[in-house]
Amino acid sequence: MVVYNVTVKIHPEIQEDWLHWMRTHHVPRVLSTGIFNKCRFSKLDVEETDGVTYVLQYDAPSMEAMNKYMAQYAPELQKEHIDRYADQFVAFRTYLKVIEELYPVERQS
Repeated sequence: MVVYNVTVKIHPEIQEDWLHWMRTHHVPRVLSTGIFNKCRFSKLDVEETDGVTYVLQYDAPSMEAMNKYMAQYAPELQKEHIDRYADQFVAFRTYLKVIEELYPVERQS
């Protein structure tokens, strides 16, 4: 599995509009591509003076699926975001290759 990690710092003045648009428009469009299994939407728990930072993590089954997303869907979806919120955010994207998932072991009494 590959996690597509998108970190976005937005201006506080547009935060509510951005959150609404991301939840009702952008994330549903990304998920409708069929590439990703789910999206985790998190807020960085740090006081910042220059913006508010959010992290979106999309789970893809493989790097091949990610490459398909980046080639076929990402340019249009990223342009939409840039056109709507130009000069009001910074973003960076990374890929995380999941090597293992660990879960708690049941304790013996």
